[in-house]
Amino acid sequence: MLAMCGNCSLFAQQQHTVELIPFGDMDQWVDRQIKESGIIGGATKHVYALGPTTTITDNSAYKNMGGSPWASSNVMARVAGVTKTNTSVFPEQRGEGFCARMDTRMESVKVLGLVDITVLAAGSIFLGEVHEPIKGTKNPQKMLDCGVPFTKKPIAIQFDYKVKMSDREKRVRATGFSRITDVEGKDFPQVNLFLQKRWEDEDGNVYAKRVGTMVVRYYTTTDDWHNDATYEILYGDITGDPAYKAHLMRLQVEERYTMNSKGKSVPIKEVAWSTEDDVPTHLYIQFTSSHGGAYVGSPGNSLWVDNVRLVY
Repeated sequence: MLAMCGNCSLFAQQQHTVELIPFGDMDQWVDRQIKESGIIGGATKHVYALGPTTTITDNSAYKNMGGSPWASSNVMARVAGVTKTNTSVFPEQRGEGFCARMDTRMESVKVLGLVDITVLAAGSIFLGEVHEPIKGTKNPQKMLDCGVPFTKKPIAIQFDYKVKMSDREKRVRATGFSRITDVEGKDFPQVNLFLQKRWEDEDGNVYAKRVGTMVVRYYTTTDDWHNDATYEILYGDITGDPAYKAHLMRLQVEERYTMNSKGKSVPIKEVAWSTEDDVPTHLYIQFTSSHGGAYVGSPGNSLWVDNVRLVY
């Protein structure tokens, strides 16, 4: 069995097929130039999306373009009639092309007598879609459609990465409406990959078995890029595997949502491990600068990612 590793020599000793995920070279970006409401200054903000290189200059809700499977934490919101943006994912020059930089940062909007919101926004890119415009800060996961149809069984994921850690010993929780509080524990960038076999019942509930699992968390700042970092995908019930970490890999480790056949956003109820013979129906990959879920993290954390590939 191949070990989960940063640069796994065992992979290098064998012949494997490596496939770039569409737009996974991070070289093409949509530049959405969105004008925020005049009551909060009326500035035009750049809200980037991974997709075919183009510029959009109106305030239309975004749908994935050009066959790109990627969504991000960069969004346009309309709360109490106020148009506001969040950008925590940025294209950054790398060599002849670009990479994705994800930052954890505080985002505020204050309008006297109308709205006063400060939220912690982690940078993240993931396979799926976002339902724009965002209309509030409650249950942010419901605004995301997590995962894309996928029926292959890759043995590993491979990408280039770089990490910068905040020096804060505690994290921040800032949800927008309750007071800002500290959360115990340091904040870590994380990568999640879940292959699922999903199905829907007659009432529109969506269930899933976990087919494949890969989760890695980064604990230290890197001096430079780590290229071709390769991590094995574990299949079936992995609870007895030495690489299994329950706090990262257990079933339903976080509630995520999808659109059912009735056009409604519903939680994906992950109910069982699959057998190793099961074929997935969906693939979910997420890169994030903070591991603690919505509105929790440490400003100053950053994760850079480039050249996201699957190994067969």
